Amino acid sequence: MDTRTAISAKPIDQIDRESLGGTISVSDLVEQIWGFIRRQYLVFLIVSACSVGLGLVYLLTTPARYTAHAMMLIDSSKLRVMQQQQVSFADTPLDTTQVETQVEVLKSDGIGLAVVREMRLTEDAEFVGSGAGLWGTDNSAQNAESRLSQALVTLLRQRIITRVGRTYVLDIAFTSLSPDRAAQIANGIAEAYIVDQLESKYQATRRASKWLQDRITELREQVSAVDRAVLDYKEKNKIFDIAVAPAAGGSSASARSLEEQQLAEISSQLSTARAASTEAKARLDRIQEVLKMGIPDASVVDSLRSEIVIRLRNQYLDLAAREGLLSQRYGSDHQAAINVRAQMEQIRQSVSDELRRIAESTKSEYEIATAREQSLKDKLADMVSDARITNRERIGLRELESNAQAIHTIYDSFLQRYMEAIQQQSFPITESRVISAAGAPKQKSSPRASVVLGLATVMGLVLSLAVAGLREALDPVFRSRRQVQETLQVKCLAVVPLLDAPPRSRLPRPWRRNVVQDVAPPAAADGMFGRAVLDPSSLFAASLRSIKVAVDVSTAGQRSRVVGLLSMAPNEGKSTIASNLAELVAHLGKKVILIDGDLRNPTISRAMAADATSGLLEVLAGTIGLQTAVRTERGLAFLPTIIGPRDVRGSELLGSESLKLLIDELRDTYDYIIIDLPPLGPVAEVRGTASMIDSYVQVIEWGRSRKNTVRQQLLGAPEIHERLLGAVLNKVDLRVFGRHETLDTVYGQSGYY
Repeated sequence: MDTRTAISAKPIDQIDRESLGGTISVSDLVEQIWGFIRRQYLVFLIVSACSVGLGLVYLLTTPARYTAHAMMLIDSSKLRVMQQQQVSFADTPLDTTQVETQVEVLKSDGIGLAVVREMRLTEDAEFVGSGAGLWGTDNSAQNAESRLSQALVTLLRQRIITRVGRTYVLDIAFTSLSPDRAAQIANGIAEAYIVDQLESKYQATRRASKWLQDRITELREQVSAVDRAVLDYKEKNKIFDIAVAPAAGGSSASARSLEEQQLAEISSQLSTARAASTEAKARLDRIQEVLKMGIPDASVVDSLRSEIVIRLRNQYLDLAAREGLLSQRYGSDHQAAINVRAQMEQIRQSVSDELRRIAESTKSEYEIATAREQSLKDKLADMVSDARITNRERIGLRELESNAQAIHTIYDSFLQRYMEAIQQQSFPITESRVISAAGAPKQKSSPRASVVLGLATVMGLVLSLAVAGLREALDPVFRSRRQVQETLQVKCLAVVPLLDAPPRSRLPRPWRRNVVQDVAPPAAADGMFGRAVLDPSSLFAASLRSIKVAVDVSTAGQRSRVVGLLSMAPNEGKSTIASNLAELVAHLGKKVILIDGDLRNPTISRAMAADATSGLLEVLAGTIGLQTAVRTERGLAFLPTIIGPRDVRGSELLGSESLKLLIDELRDTYDYIIIDLPPLGPVAEVRGTASMIDSYVQVIEWGRSRKNTVRQQLLGAPEIHERLLGAVLNKVDLRVFGRHETLDTVYGQSGYY
C-alpha cells in the first residue's frame, strides 16, 4: 500500500516524465499547436473570412486617393548672387537639428494657411464639404472662419513632410482625391515655404537695417564728440603733429609731433657740428706739427691741399737740385751756389709764413665749430626739457586718440554692415529650392488592395487566435490526459473510447437472454456490458488492460486487490468500466468478484441480474449467506444490489463495519474485488470506504465532466485522493480527441488495433 501511495502522490512533472519519457520536446509542442489549430479551425476560418470580408467592403466603399511628391533641397553652400561671402550668416553646413527644424517649419500652420489662402481651398468641397450652416443658415463671418479652420485641418492631415535619409532633401507628400490637385498642392506647399523664407529674411534684414541706422546715427555723434575733444586737448596743450613723407618703398605717410621733428633735426645738426669740430681740431694739430718741420714732405703737402705751399715746395726742390749741382761743380763757396742758397732760404721763409697763415685760418674754423657745437648742445638740452613736459601731456592725448580710434572702428564696422544689409534687402535669396516638382501620380496610393487584404488577413488571424485562445481557456471540461494530470495531480490511466451498441447476435449470453425475453435492462439496452471480452483487440479492451496493469503495479506483492470505481456525477460510464474490467480480468483466469456498491442506483444489477431477489443488502443484514447472493457467470462472480421502491437503506452501509468484514472475507477467496461505488458528488458516504479499499479509480466523462467540479470534490475528500490510483477518461470521441492529443501517444500506432 505504501508503494501505491507513493505513486499517486508524485508531483505532476514527475508523472509526466515517467509517462512521456522526459520533458516536453519540440515535437510535442508542435503537436500541441497543431492540435490547437485542428480544434479551433472553424474559429480561424470564420473570423478570418469575416476580417477579409470587411477588408473587401472597405476596398469597395473607400474612394481612391492619390499622393504626389515634391522634392526640396535645403542647401546653404550655393553661390550667393550679389552678396559677399563674409556677410552670409547661413553659409555654414547644416546639421541634423537645422534640417529637422526646417521640417517643422514646413509642418507649421503658417505655411498651411498660406497654401489655403493662395489656392482657395476654402472653396473646395474636398477640404470643407458643404458650405451651408446649421438648419440651412449661413453666417458669413463665422462660416468663413470655420471653413478656413476646417480647410487647414484637412490640409495638415493629408500632407506628410519627411527627410530623405540623412540628406538635405525633404519629401513633401500630399494626398488628394484628384491626382492633379495632389500635385498642385504639393508644389504649393513648397512654393509657400520658399516665399515664407524670403519674407522672413526680408523682414529680418529690414529690422536689422533700421537698428543699424539708428546705431550709426548715435556713433556719428560720438565720433564728432571725440574728434573735437582731441583737437581741443591739442590746442590747450599746444601739441602739434606734422606729416612725414613716406620713406622709399613706404605705402603711406605718418604723423609725428613737432617736438620729435625738431629734436631729430637738432640731433642731426649736433652730430654734424661735432664732426666738423673734430675735423678742424685734427687739421690744426697737423699744421702745428708741420710748422716744426722745414719744408714739409709730399704727403703733408698733399694733406694740406694748399696750391701756394705746393708751388713753393716745388720751387724749393728745384733750387735745392740746382744748388747741389753748382756746389758739386763749383764748390759750396761759389757765389752762384751761395745765391741759390739765399733763394732757398727765402722760399723756406715763404712756406713758413704760408703755413702760419693756414694754421690761423684752421684755428679760427675750429673755434667756430666748437662754438656751434656748444650752441647746439644747449639748444638740444632745452628742447629735451620741453619734450619731457609735452610727453606727459601726450599721455592724456593718447587716451583720447585711442578712444576716438575705437569709436571710429565701430562706426566704420556698423556702416559697412548697414551697407551690406541694404544690399541683402535689395537682393533677398533663400537656401531652399525645389529639385523635383510634383507631378500628377498615375496610380492611387490608397486604399491598396494588397495592403488592406494583407492587414485584414493578419488582423483576422490575430483576432481568431485570441478568440480561439479564449475558448480554450474558458473550456471547463476535460479534453485530454494532460488536463487530467495538471488539474487532479494524478495519472491518467486510460483513454476509453465512446462505444456504439453491437448487433444482438454478438451480445454476450446474459444480455442475449434479456433480449430474447424482451427484458432490456435500463442501462444495458445498448449492449455496453461485456464488450471487452466480446472484442478483446479493440481500443476499449486495450484501455481496460491499462487499468489492470496500473492496479497490479500499485498493489504489487498483495494477495488480493480491492479496487473501487467512482465518478463525480451519474451517467459518466463508471458502471460500464467496472463491469467490463471485472469481466476482462476474469477472462484472463483470475478469480474476480464484482460488487454493485451503488446502493441508490444499482445499474449493473439491473443489467446482469434483473431476476435476482437478494443481494448485498441482505448479506450485510445477515438474512442470507454470501454464497446464496453471489451469482457466477463464465468465471466472474457478481454480488448484485436489490433495492425496493421504498427501501431507505443504502449509503449509510458503505462505511459500515459489516461491509468491511465482508470485504475481508472476500480477500481470502478472490484475487480482485472490484466495487462499483456510487457517485462521489451526491453521495458523501463514499468517503467511508477509504479504510477498506486499496485503490480508487476515478472515471471522468470526456467532454462533460467539469474540471473545477472534479477537483473541488477530490480536495474535499482527501482520504479518497490519497488512495486515488488515477483517472480514466471515458466516452472519448476519438475523432475529436485527436485534436487535443495525438492518438499514437495513447494507443501507439493506431493501425495496430
